[in-house]
Amino acid sequence: MASILAGPARSAAAPGYGMAGPRAVPVDALTRLGIVAAVFLLFAVSGGLLWLLGYNYEGLQGSALTKIHPSTYLLVLVFAWRSCTFGNPVGYVVNVTNRRPATALLAITAIVLLIVVIVRQRPGMAGMIDTFVAPALFVLVLSEDDERTFARLQVVIHAVMTANALLALFEFASRTLVFPYRFDGALFVNDPRSTALQGHPLSNATVTTIYVLSLLSGSRALPAPLRLALVGLQFCALVAFGGRSAMVLTVLLGSVYMLTRGVAQLRTGRVNLLAAALVIMLAALLPLAVVLAGYYGFFDALLERFVSDNGSANARVQMFDLFSRLELRDIIVGPDIDLLESTRRISGLEQGIENPIIRMTLYQGAFFTLLMFFGFALFMHEVARRCHPGIWLPMLGWLLIINTSESLASKTTLMTKFVVIALALYRPARGMVGPASAATRSRHQSVKRAQPPRSPQSSSSQATPAAPR
Repeated sequence: MASILAGPARSAAAPGYGMAGPRAVPVDALTRLGIVAAVFLLFAVSGGLLWLLGYNYEGLQGSALTKIHPSTYLLVLVFAWRSCTFGNPVGYVVNVTNRRPATALLAITAIVLLIVVIVRQRPGMAGMIDTFVAPALFVLVLSEDDERTFARLQVVIHAVMTANALLALFEFASRTLVFPYRFDGALFVNDPRSTALQGHPLSNATVTTIYVLSLLSGSRALPAPLRLALVGLQFCALVAFGGRSAMVLTVLLGSVYMLTRGVAQLRTGRVNLLAAALVIMLAALLPLAVVLAGYYGFFDALLERFVSDNGSANARVQMFDLFSRLELRDIIVGPDIDLLESTRRISGLEQGIENPIIRMTLYQGAFFTLLMFFGFALFMHEVARRCHPGIWLPMLGWLLIINTSESLASKTTLMTKFVVIALALYRPARGMVGPASAATRSRHQSVKRAQPPRSPQSSSSQATPAAPR
């Protein structure tokens, strides 16, 4: 099991090492602390907790300033502070932009479209900031590859996600929600699913799925037994959150990965004895765990989520009928909001449009959606390049699961959380072979070619064998 979780030995280096140049300014302690604090707020402070603090983040009422997550505000301050400590704010922006051009493109596109949304008075203003600008800022401030920052981020992510799973299981067992999801203060009394630290149950399920898949193919700093224990804990929390798509994707992708890695390990002819003993022990305890879970109603809650979906499956079918009621011009640039809202309710879609591409096309127009999709695709590709090859597993799960809800088409911090998990838990080692080391080899070869050739005498003396006595 340890060898399976260890993943392939081959990896790519993190492009960016050696890119800072000789005049680079080291990351100061305040910047490092600010980044870690922003990540802690991002993962540990939900809308339900903010409501208890008098901050209406997930509702429509109140000040517009409260519609942006506190972690985004702190991140903007960190970015501004780092640009000042760099010595030249404009130079800092140019520096990080050159390192992460696709990320800068996403941020600029989101800001431009935010202005367009404000001018056209359409919904989604705060969504442009928290959904797209915040993850781009995180990638930019992390582009300096500070090892201490990444080490602390890994600790924060593991600690908060473990606390999140434990709180979810407590809420599941006690039937009491500590920080329930609220919309303008209103509780959803018919939804008993756990909310834990991530707020909405589906947000919890999405982040937990990404984290579980990252534990399987990433998180190389953790011992394999600890990673396996965390996977079991997080999967139990998935049932408490009730995300059907998340549970199916986690089981399917996780099983495929473990099977392929197991077969690859067996083909090498080398099996770790400790890992084999651990697998045998878990196989022996599995029937007992299944019986205890069934006795305490664990599977009843699981089956209930697959039997009753509150009209979610029907909503995914009905949303396509909305296009037939709109003109081509409305589809391209976006229809009248009042007309769209009334048409959506008439079609029985009171809970929303559960697909980001469809929802963004209907509310903002196809042209708007195409620009954001182009920036999002380049951004995801750039993030994946900064991670070791195992990133494909959570990346695939992420791309599949965001298409089962409104996700990126509304205000959410999910993409920011995915980016932080990917960059922190799939951090390549400095010694790995990749673009940076290739550039280093190229410089060494250039220096070698620039050296004067050896004299013929020395060459012949080395090449000619000694004469026999």
